[in-house]
Amino acid sequence: MNALTPLGMVSDLPSENQTNTVRREAHFGQDVAEERTDYFVQKDGMTFAGTHLLVDLWGASKLDDPQLIDAALREAAIVAGATILHSHFHHFTPNGGVSGVVVLAESHISIHTWPERNYAAIDLFMCGVCDPHLSIPILRAAFSPERVDVDEQRRGRVS
Repeated sequence: MNALTPLGMVSDLPSENQTNTVRREAHFGQDVAEERTDYFVQKDGMTFAGTHLLVDLWGASKLDDPQLIDAALREAAIVAGATILHSHFHHFTPNGGVSGVVVLAESHISIHTWPERNYAAIDLFMCGVCDPHLSIPILRAAFSPERVDVDEQRRGRVS
């Protein structure tokens, strides 16, 4: 693990979603890294950095289990097409709430839970071709909320 381990649960297991793009130079037979873009999105006539979903889960369960939360948020990231770099979660006492983050190459997923109120606040911010909307069914399955409120923001709007 790393220096964050004493502060809470840290996972150093990156996902396999990211691939390094390499092309073969036809003439010289050498591998050359492809130029990468800025990953801004063009959608509905708008150019922006990424989609940020603010998700509130009401009437939810299993909000006091850091291992389950880590697994659910990792699955949510992978299904959305994101690349997991690492995750970190802290389990509070006495109420059992959990705060944590899954750091993505494309941004992050964060969570703060209040098990005593059956409530969780989740941020899904992803740039590039990732689709954070695909994460919502994973969150529903993991936490069985009675109600899910979603607010979408397009971050870094250029036009």
